[in-house]
Amino acid sequence: MDWQDLIFKFVGGLGIFLFGIKYMSDGLQKTAGDKMRSLLETYTSNPFMGVVVGIVVTILLQTSTGTTVMAIGLVNAGLMTLRQAIGVIMGANIGTTMTAFIIGIKVEDYALPIIALGGFFLFFTKKRMYQYIGQIIFGFGMLFLGLKTMGGGLKPLKDLQVFSDFIVDLSHNPILGVLVGTVFTMIVQSSSATIGILQTIADEGMIELFPALPVLFGDNIGTTITAVIAAIGASVAAKRAAAVHVIFNVIGTTLFIIALYPVYHLIVWLGEFTGANIRMQIAYAHGFFNVTNALIQLPFVGALAYIVTRIVPGEMKELEFGPKYLDERLLTNPSVGLGQAQHEIIRMGTYARESLNDAANYFFTKDEKAGNLALQKEEIINDLDKKTTEYLVKLQQNSMNEQESGKASILMQTINDIERIGDHAENIVELSEFSITHKVEFSSQAIDELKKMIDLTDTTIAKALQALEHDNQAIAEQVLELESELDQMEREFRKSHITRLNNQLCNGSSGSVFLDILSNLERMGDHSKNIAQYVICGNNL
Repeated sequence: MDWQDLIFKFVGGLGIFLFGIKYMSDGLQKTAGDKMRSLLETYTSNPFMGVVVGIVVTILLQTSTGTTVMAIGLVNAGLMTLRQAIGVIMGANIGTTMTAFIIGIKVEDYALPIIALGGFFLFFTKKRMYQYIGQIIFGFGMLFLGLKTMGGGLKPLKDLQVFSDFIVDLSHNPILGVLVGTVFTMIVQSSSATIGILQTIADEGMIELFPALPVLFGDNIGTTITAVIAAIGASVAAKRAAAVHVIFNVIGTTLFIIALYPVYHLIVWLGEFTGANIRMQIAYAHGFFNVTNALIQLPFVGALAYIVTRIVPGEMKELEFGPKYLDERLLTNPSVGLGQAQHEIIRMGTYARESLNDAANYFFTKDEKAGNLALQKEEIINDLDKKTTEYLVKLQQNSMNEQESGKASILMQTINDIERIGDHAENIVELSEFSITHKVEFSSQAIDELKKMIDLTDTTIAKALQALEHDNQAIAEQVLELESELDQMEREFRKSHITRLNNQLCNGSSGSVFLDILSNLERMGDHSKNIAQYVICGNNL
């Protein structure tokens, strides 16, 4: 047996297969408008809808891991609850079966013509949409070329006694099959790839359907490793979402191993009824496993959430994502609707202020949780920016008097300023990450100056929000004074920094970070000043 040829064909074929899936996935995302994250955010109001959206997004992404990691990111950002994420994870497991069904269609002999067709669209068409379609077709062909290459490389294993004995062991020990599937998928980090390999070696007659089933179930456990990795260092909520993914597949595998013989006979009957080859039978088993598992566990979403809360301890500060005060029923009453929008803007501003404090905490303490919290709140600010603006636009479409119209315009400008404050807080997080990564040291004087300016910036933002909330012109005037003080402070600290540089008390890296933070704080003061001026102008309407 030529081991080099076997290894090279297997590894090379696996690489081609993974590239095909990734390339096809990228083309599908581009064709779909690349709005998967927005789809997850918007249409997961309950676990059932989460399942539906999880299916759709995974079919478009062609990776359950990608959908699950995205869901964990949204939970981490506070834009999705744990219960919603559980539904998405269940749906992702169902959606990923599409790849197995695609592989079940034996078209390897046409892989090269399919690649040629995809290449034609890619290189001989100018319209972007046609190029995306070409990318999908090209990736589809590469997927089957990879399978064919792997199959050709692995075929000699069939005559190897050690391999035959191992397959016999799998037939008598389903737990070993689960373990093999789990470990292999953990290594490859793609259940689509490992299931594709399983379908290929089954098609070559190297493994029968019965021993293949436990390996298939184990693949579903192994695919959870990427979600677990994604949750490392994330929030408690994100860790719980990753734990749900593991528990969901472990419970499903346990149930299906217990019912292995009935499941096997059902798949054999289904295969005979439809005249399906063994590759398609494995696809049937994969689909049956995930759909049945989701149907069994969907009514117990609350119980799953409770279990992971016990398994992953810790306080979970639930950030309230999405609008809290915007009510579509108030659109016909502009006066009340504007008041509700103002409440939402104040809430948005509170998040912006907290984001600054979290970013500052990250800079001074190097606590990653503080940095992550700042970024989570920035995500929420961006979400509220979009939804509150849309709400105000709808309000303006109704008849408003001159005063209401003026207030709506002021509120829309205020939203923009608050969103920019959040952006500057995000900049400070990035500067903090740079200083931590590059071990940038600051003098005690520089630290004291930054603390002083951050405190003044925080006070300025707080006063601006207070002036907006109470429509208080006197407080707005105080904001103008504080902003002027911030400008003066920024100039003084820049001069003292230059002095430190000249005296070699600071180096270039620390100086650059110091000046950039000063600049971001000064710009936050400018946006606070804008908000105060809107209040003053509003009083003069």
